[in-house]
Order: sequence, then C-alpha cells, then structure tokens
Amino acid sequence: MENSNPSPDPQTPAAEAAPAVTLEVPSPAVPIALEETTSKSKPSMATALRETLETLLLALIIFFGVKEFILQNFRVEGQSMEPNFHTGQYLIVDKISYRLHPIERGDVIVFVPPKEANRDFIKRVIALPGERVEIRQGRVLINGKLLQEPYLQVSWSYTMAPMVVGENEYFVLGDNSDSSRDSRYWGFVPKDDVIGRAMFIWWPPWRIQILK
Repeated sequence: MENSNPSPDPQTPAAEAAPAVTLEVPSPAVPIALEETTSKSKPSMATALRETLETLLLALIIFFGVKEFILQNFRVEGQSMEPNFHTGQYLIVDKISYRLHPIERGDVIVFVPPKEANRDFIKRVIALPGERVEIRQGRVLINGKLLQEPYLQVSWSYTMAPMVVGENEYFVLGDNSDSSRDSRYWGFVPKDDVIGRAMFIWWPPWRIQILK
C-alpha cells in the first residue's frame, strides 16, 4: 500500500527564521534644576510690633482668665488667723478644686462673709453640712465628739450653744478666736460664697510654703 502523505521536499527548510525585533530602551530622565524664585525678606518694624502686641494681648487674656477661673491673689488682713497666718501675707487661692471635690474639715478658705459682702475673709472650716457643732470652754464638739485641732497653739475658754449646719453651708472659725469675727457671730457660710482654698503663701519670702 502506498503512503498517501507526500514526502518532504529536501529543498524546503524545516522552519522559516522569525524576523528580528529591535527594542529601544529609553534613556534615563535628566533632572531639571529649579531655581527658588521666592525671596525671604526680613519682617518690617510694623510687623514685628504687631506680633509683639498680639503676644502681649494673648498673655493678658490668659492671665485674667486664670485669675478669674483658677487662681486668685489674696492679702491677709488682721489677726484672726494667727499664728498660722499674719497680716500682710500674700496667698494664692485655688478657685477650681472645689468644683472637683467637696470642701473638707480643716481647709482654710477665702469667702464672702454674710453681712459683709464688701470684703473677703479667711477662716478655717470646722463643721460640714448636717453636722451638729457646739463649743464647751473653748473645745469644739462635732456630733458630740471632741474635735482635734493640731493647728491651734493656745486654748480658749468661750462657749457656744449647739447648732446644726444647714445644707450646702459651713461653720468656720478663726484660729485666733479671741480676735475673730466668724460663724459664732454671723452664722454659716453658704457654699456659693466660698471663693476657694488657701493653697500657697508666696510673700514674704521667708514664709513661703504650700498649705496642706
């Protein structure tokens, strides 16, 4: 039987060569130097003056803002808190802490006194709202129990009938009770009239101390 497939022509190549392809590789980009055209000129005298005034104004705003809401300067007058505080001393009063926690017994506070709203007073908190306070021969009793007063250096002999402190009010005394107008005379101090807590003595220099 004859083979139906014709035999290859010995003169024909097995495969034609593929045409050559030339690839062009782009040359690397050459960086272009840009010249800075913006000139830096020195600020004028008017600009410097304006910036200085703006800084001073901001400082004043901060100062009075702090004075109004956080701290206040206070000058001690009189002998009512001797020997712990003397007339002529300057204190820093903390005005914000009582917004965060309640007033505590023993705190020295600055407040507007009842019937004397034209000046601020400084006294010590003795009795808290709802407590029964009385004084027997100079000794303070809170709810019938003797109050320990390590801040006193002398003893007193006065007596006061029992009183119950009202809600949101405080009973205060001067450390030097014989020379003090306090809750024995004009009653309790409302919380809304409390300016803040005496925090720091800053003048005179030899009396500088943080008050606990």
